Amino acid sequence: MAYPNRSRPAPRAAGARTSIPRIGALCGALAAALTASLLHMPTAVAEVQDQDQDETCVVDPQAPPKRQMRAEWISSVVNIDWPSRQGLTPAAQQAELTELYDRAVEDGLNAVFVQIRPTADAFWPSPHEPWSEWLTGRQGQDPGYDPLEFAVEEAHARNLEFHGWFNPYRVAMHDDPSRLVADHPARQNPDWVFAYGGKLYYDPGIPEAREFVIEAMMHAVENYDLDGVHFDDYFYPYPVSGVAIPDRDTFAEHGGDFSTIEDWRRDNVNRMVAGMDEAINAVKPHVKFGISPFGIWRNASSDPTGSATNGLESYSALYADSRAWVREGWVDYINPQVYWEIGLRVADYAVLVPWWEQVTEGTGVHLYIGQAAYKVGNAGAWSDPQELARHLEFNRNHPGVHGDVYFSAASLRTNARTAMDAVVAQHYSRPALIPIKEDLGGGAPMPPKVGAAERGDDGVRLTIRQGRGQETAYYAVYAFDGTPDRSRVMCDIEDPRAMVGTVRAAEGGETVFVAPDGGGARTYYVTALDRLHHESQPSNPRYVP
Repeated sequence: MAYPNRSRPAPRAAGARTSIPRIGALCGALAAALTASLLHMPTAVAEVQDQDQDETCVVDPQAPPKRQMRAEWISSVVNIDWPSRQGLTPAAQQAELTELYDRAVEDGLNAVFVQIRPTADAFWPSPHEPWSEWLTGRQGQDPGYDPLEFAVEEAHARNLEFHGWFNPYRVAMHDDPSRLVADHPARQNPDWVFAYGGKLYYDPGIPEAREFVIEAMMHAVENYDLDGVHFDDYFYPYPVSGVAIPDRDTFAEHGGDFSTIEDWRRDNVNRMVAGMDEAINAVKPHVKFGISPFGIWRNASSDPTGSATNGLESYSALYADSRAWVREGWVDYINPQVYWEIGLRVADYAVLVPWWEQVTEGTGVHLYIGQAAYKVGNAGAWSDPQELARHLEFNRNHPGVHGDVYFSAASLRTNARTAMDAVVAQHYSRPALIPIKEDLGGGAPMPPKVGAAERGDDGVRLTIRQGRGQETAYYAVYAFDGTPDRSRVMCDIEDPRAMVGTVRAAEGGETVFVAPDGGGARTYYVTALDRLHHESQPSNPRYVP
């Protein structure tokens, strides 16, 4: 195996993208063509302006974004989120995860980042690494089912995008190799491993170790229906005061022409990131690859292109040159952990978000902001449950921000529950589609057809049939008061306040969606989306008096 040496079908250089039109952006041309079949919302906020004989959709600036990543991290290491403890039965583990997913849907989220390789072990039957101890309490013990398969299927059933979260180099939360199972790769290859800060790590400077971790992670990519591959901020370990990373011998052997060990370490991380990007592209180019680095790349005091901050720098402390990953196009999204409040002098949220926006501008790399739900309830700014909501309000003025990811799932259900309720009420009251990463391919399916539309005790039941041609991954459902007036719907659906929900497309048959009954006469229509979130033209309208 040598994934990093494979040639990928279409290199993704920084800013490179294919020209795939968004249907919503073409509303002028399409509205004219669809006049005979589409719906008008008399109270819609969207307006149409005539510009050079073409209609341009203008959506109310008070409307929330129609496309926005809304995700949570579900952490498995030391049982932070799921499973809540070791040794639960398969049924109990499954019940816990589906409960987390159901609450994510209730909170208006559209994606989950689930940790499936927390400590060089696996949440699936891997030929490379043992079963994770965080499942059963015993490393290498079969949990009695395939947790990754279950996690992916249940996420998709709820139309949640699933990103598999991997920690590349962390081997164990202790520093005793003898506690690992006998056939663990770290025991079979002890020269690949060093101990630091009470933990074990694969040495990023050893080429064979880098190649191995890519191979181990790629097994999940190849064999499961992941939507994304996600790394967190752990590359080289966080520094321990007065303790040097024990890789001087590795540098002497593999340092080549590098004059400093620091530059060599950064190159090691870059090689692994670029290699993982290349491996994903070679096998499943539609799978997104993203990283959530520590929130500060470099301070301006160290580099004039850095941020006006004064905190730990990922560039020099973790040897993670996160800006380079964006500029080189090795990631599809960057998700910096901006885990600080607005106004903090050392690391101000209101300083870092615009800085990251500037880094990603013009690159085609999406920017998601990591939100510190775990801090809610702490002293100072975090004692105010409105702090998270203020972050999202700040982001609204920065169009380069494509969404937010919350750490972590357990916090959103405990200490941050009131804060998340405020986020939902102020920002997530309507569903959102995931932003399109335009250089990954895909295209809008044909419009679906809506058959029966019947009002019942549980709401309005719509029967949806897939249109011919490209396979549909899911549907978005829109509702408007009144009877159809068919001239403006292409613009009207750009206002997400008309969207009442999404639903995964049923395999080989009709899909049923139960819309909330808004009372009175309403007209419904449906769009079809592929797995990369390209949206079709609307269906035929269905009027329910």
